Amino acid sequence: MSVKKYELKNIPEPELFRDTFSYEKIPAIKFGAKAIQPQLPEDFWITDTTFRDGQQSRPPYTVEQVVEIFKFLSRIGGNRGLIRQTEFFLYSETDREAVEACQNLGVRFPEITAWIRAVKKDFDIVKKMGIKETGILTSCSDYHIFLKLKKNRRQALDDYKEIVGAALENRIVPRCHLEDITRADIYGFVIPMINELMEMCKGTGIDVKIRLCDTMGYGLPYPGSPLPRGIAALVAEIKENTDIKSSELEWHGHNDFHKVLVNAATAWFYGCSAANGTFLGFGERTGNPPIEGLVFEWMGMTGIHEGIDTTAISDAAEYFKNVIGYNIPPNYPFVGSDFNTTRAGIHADGLTKNEEIYNIFDTEKWLKRPCKVAITNSSGLAGIAYWLRTEIGGKAAALRKDNPGVMRIKCWIDSEYEKGRISSISDDEMLAMSKKELPELFT
Repeated sequence: MSVKKYELKNIPEPELFRDTFSYEKIPAIKFGAKAIQPQLPEDFWITDTTFRDGQQSRPPYTVEQVVEIFKFLSRIGGNRGLIRQTEFFLYSETDREAVEACQNLGVRFPEITAWIRAVKKDFDIVKKMGIKETGILTSCSDYHIFLKLKKNRRQALDDYKEIVGAALENRIVPRCHLEDITRADIYGFVIPMINELMEMCKGTGIDVKIRLCDTMGYGLPYPGSPLPRGIAALVAEIKENTDIKSSELEWHGHNDFHKVLVNAATAWFYGCSAANGTFLGFGERTGNPPIEGLVFEWMGMTGIHEGIDTTAISDAAEYFKNVIGYNIPPNYPFVGSDFNTTRAGIHADGLTKNEEIYNIFDTEKWLKRPCKVAITNSSGLAGIAYWLRTEIGGKAAALRKDNPGVMRIKCWIDSEYEKGRISSISDDEMLAMSKKELPELFT
């Protein structure tokens, strides 16, 4: 492939793109860039950072919890390797104990990788743990190079090359995390950086990997969004002007602007093979792409369902709730307690006729979560009857909404709200009223 070379621009002052990032205003969303042809890779997958970025936003997991979560990740992707890799910190004794416990499980996927600081001595830990790939922090925006590291571009890149050289000497695959890439000078630093790193790897038998880190969630999925924020332009320009392969590119996003999942899918769509995520979207500040969302997005994009165990997502959610003690928001997609629960009577009436009308897919089959109705003052007779049929079953399976007992339950519900109630009717309350007004269902 003939690559157009861009030389590193070692400018004396940082390029902060003030026409886009003024700080006093909301970052500008621009259009008008050339249309980019989609380049969906033939093979694309998910990587996980639950035990690295995910742990930066919550109390640390115990070794036992790490092992159980790791098992869920392995179950979801199975031998297909949909969840191809997961990364770990290695600094504490607990970190290393957790890695060893997961290694001892002997599963093929996800492959265990590491994350280290950009210092040579950290490779000793990686090598000692028998890990073949590690992430290395290689910030690429002038915000980081000039304002945080207090260096110029050439100094920063030379330091990064020294660390990548140490990885190659230790026969460890370097995965360079290009932090803050959506505020970086793509032609003046990012592309020259990738080309210089790839040049270093020639003849070693080891290929550098590049993680595109949308550290602040500035990435844009819209067609025609220009650099550095436009994801289509970003991935396309890197691929056009370097020899990097799709399989060596990975997207790592954050959710500061509520675009974390669509941005990851956009990176896939334009030629990035790996999308990085965490269980339940845990991650620094607003979090990373949720693994559960990436799984269903991948299934929708590929049409492949075989070899994927999505019920492990529900089991993992129960584990987070019951063992780890995390309260998942009820309306959280796929795993929240109410994600497929309707409260409106007209919706319940639709579910009665055909659940496809108001359920996104067969959630009972793929998540072990049948659609539900929560009873409120909006549920109506149809909602009450649907609750009775689905929650009690048996003799209630053929119950009609005009049944006198259903009408009496509705009268009780109406009276509750007339007295000022604002909460939903609980399942226990519904069960008690059902036994009172429809005793024949329980004999």
